[in-house]
Amino acid sequence: MSAKVLTANRLTDGLAVWLDANGRWCEDLQAALVARHDAAIESLDEIGKRDFSANKVVDLAVIDVEERPDGRIWPLRLRERIRAEGPTIPYAAGFAAAKPERVEA
Repeated sequence: MSAKVLTANRLTDGLAVWLDANGRWCEDLQAALVARHDAAIESLDEIGKRDFSANKVVDLAVIDVEERPDGRIWPLRLRERIRAEGPTIPYAAGFAAAKPERVEA
């Protein structure tokens, strides 16, 4: 079984967020709680449903990640790497384009 994290979009501003070990939604994937077994994954899903019902987040997803030797969390799907690292092109003030090596296919 691969490691997993819970991601969503924050309802107030639409930004991609990840659930951390304190049960809070953070903007940094590297701070996300990594679930490594079935019970932990089920807990992520339950917390996500609770926060969806409380209108905190939308577009919930438990995603597959790899824990790299350098300690970084690496999403397996390109879509999730782009969500974590930012847009692949210049976007708007405050949103720099992602580094190509961080969103490689």
